[in-house]
Amino acid sequence: MHIEKISEIIAHFIGLFEMTTDEMRLRTNYAEGAGPGADGPALPDQDAFTAAFSSDLQLKDYDPGIIYKSGSYEIEFGPARHFGRVFEESLEKLAAIAGKDIPLPHFGDPTDIVLTDEPELTVFAGPGSAISHVLQVNVLYDDDYLDMTDGVHPLRDTSFVIERLADFSTEAEIFTPFASLHRTDTYDGALKIAEDLESYIHNSKDSGPASPSSGDATHDFSTTAPKNDTVYVNGEETTDIPVLDDFLPDRGLAKLQEEPDDSSTSVEQTDPSGNSLDVTAGANLLVNVASVINTGVIASVTAVMGNYHQIDAISQAFVYSDNDEIASTLHSSGHSADDAGTVAKNIALFEHSTFEASSHADNDAVEPTFPNSWRVSVIDGDVSFVQWIEQYHFVTDNDTMTVTTSGSEATVLTGGNTSINFSSFFGMGMQYDLVIIGGNVLDINSITQISLLYDNDWVRAEDGVDPGADIQTGNNLLWNFASIHNVGTDSPFAAMPDYMAATQKAIEDRDPNMPEGLSFDMNFQGYAGLNVLYITGNLYDMTIIKQVSILGDSDDVTLAASTILENNPDATVTIDTGSNAVVNIAEIVDYDSFGQTTYLAGQLYSDAILIQGGLVEHDTTQPQPADDRLANEVIAFLDNDDPAGGNCADGVINAGNDFSWSSTHPADVMQAMVA
Repeated sequence: MHIEKISEIIAHFIGLFEMTTDEMRLRTNYAEGAGPGADGPALPDQDAFTAAFSSDLQLKDYDPGIIYKSGSYEIEFGPARHFGRVFEESLEKLAAIAGKDIPLPHFGDPTDIVLTDEPELTVFAGPGSAISHVLQVNVLYDDDYLDMTDGVHPLRDTSFVIERLADFSTEAEIFTPFASLHRTDTYDGALKIAEDLESYIHNSKDSGPASPSSGDATHDFSTTAPKNDTVYVNGEETTDIPVLDDFLPDRGLAKLQEEPDDSSTSVEQTDPSGNSLDVTAGANLLVNVASVINTGVIASVTAVMGNYHQIDAISQAFVYSDNDEIASTLHSSGHSADDAGTVAKNIALFEHSTFEASSHADNDAVEPTFPNSWRVSVIDGDVSFVQWIEQYHFVTDNDTMTVTTSGSEATVLTGGNTSINFSSFFGMGMQYDLVIIGGNVLDINSITQISLLYDNDWVRAEDGVDPGADIQTGNNLLWNFASIHNVGTDSPFAAMPDYMAATQKAIEDRDPNMPEGLSFDMNFQGYAGLNVLYITGNLYDMTIIKQVSILGDSDDVTLAASTILENNPDATVTIDTGSNAVVNIAEIVDYDSFGQTTYLAGQLYSDAILIQGGLVEHDTTQPQPADDRLANEVIAFLDNDDPAGGNCADGVINAGNDFSWSSTHPADVMQAMVA
């Protein structure tokens, strides 16, 4: 035992020993001692000197450890007070102590007794709101001019395409009344949207669907009672959802590469190249894809003390014009939208299901258990879950071409543009056993889809040439698909029990005791404790998706005679001014509840509406040559001198008042690189 103490002492001071040893090692020269000088003072005799030292302390060995002795508790009496009042206060203290069941000590002044309050309920902070606004815009102007001959062909004014598309947008408004909703993240703004939707739905029940003012309507459908798990295609009920791949036109672009041949056969070609011309002026692809999966707050039981507003709305519209003109001398595979099979579809689906939680059967018959404790989280004010997505495409591909065969294989691609907007949101909320909402609930899901296409094409033959061309001017696709899937209780909302109101009051009063009725709710059978969330204000869960795709593809192709056609009469000419695809796809999956029970104290407002409309315009606007006259402002700054002769032509572009690019192009030129 004594050896262990010595070892611990050495271990405690070993660092100091090591440091001293290192200092001695670092010394290069040892200092030599010096004796006293001759003229120094005389030192006393050390041997004769005896120190007078004495101590009353007892020397002991080092014993590591901690010795603690607590001090005594003493009751300090208060100052002297009036004797009569002390007796009265003593009675009051005794009465208060008896009511609180606090034992009274047998000594001390009554004024020294401190009455402690009852323990309060400890509350925790709940999750916050989740708000996202997404805006995606693609703008493309791809108006090309191509002349493969040595002749003079005037430019074409294509401004009429933009004007006609603007008219199409106005005509589509009758089918998309919810396209004008403005982004908001406040409860007042959400309530205003809910009231406008409810008002429109109630008016639609009385008046029926509106009729378009112009154009041939392929369908005009509106219902305020859409059936769940039923597919609506252009206003008709079906059971199967059409597959996009079955209708998507073959653009002849981006084909998969074929696997190389493993044989040793030579791939060298000695035959002369053929005489072919392949012109693709269409084949544009516009795609909007939006997907929202929102769980909000995951709870098996929800109690709403106010009103519950649930609104689902889908509005879809397409307007297109595909009135083509092909020279009678040309042999084409399709001359109009009807022959080419331009397809336009509005597809909508409403779904409702109940969340099925995994369960493990227990064959042993045991007595059911119920919770006897709880953990409470509180959110003061309103809670919002807002996902607002807007996607836009504005693309023009108006090509003007004069083409001819050249005695070799020639491929001309002035279309083939691809514009895609993709947005995906997945919100996973916190999990609670019970959610109590002190105010109202607004649950709004809305999808608006608009597809516009102007594909009036002109294919001409110069000097009556007929090379046997294969011409495709249609084969377009307009596709709107929308789906709203609600996951919640399968049965109607249950009436609010009294113990839920008592639970709300207990949380507000910070009462730590869980109400007895809550402990025996059959929804909580098997729970050892409850995780409760209390929202003092309103809850609004709003998902708004708006998709707009606008494509102008008015092509003017003139086929000129080839000077070498006589030497190679077997020329193959293929012209495709169609094969465009305008696609909008939107899906909302809204988890309203993860259990079987939702208690409601107020009123339930549940509305749904589906609007589908399609218009086919037969526009007969003829293209005009571009006006090459210069504006007066430009002429004022031009010099009349022509030092280079008559073979010189100046081109002037006046874009001083054109600020449209600023609303589409980002100010940061590297945004596309680092985003």
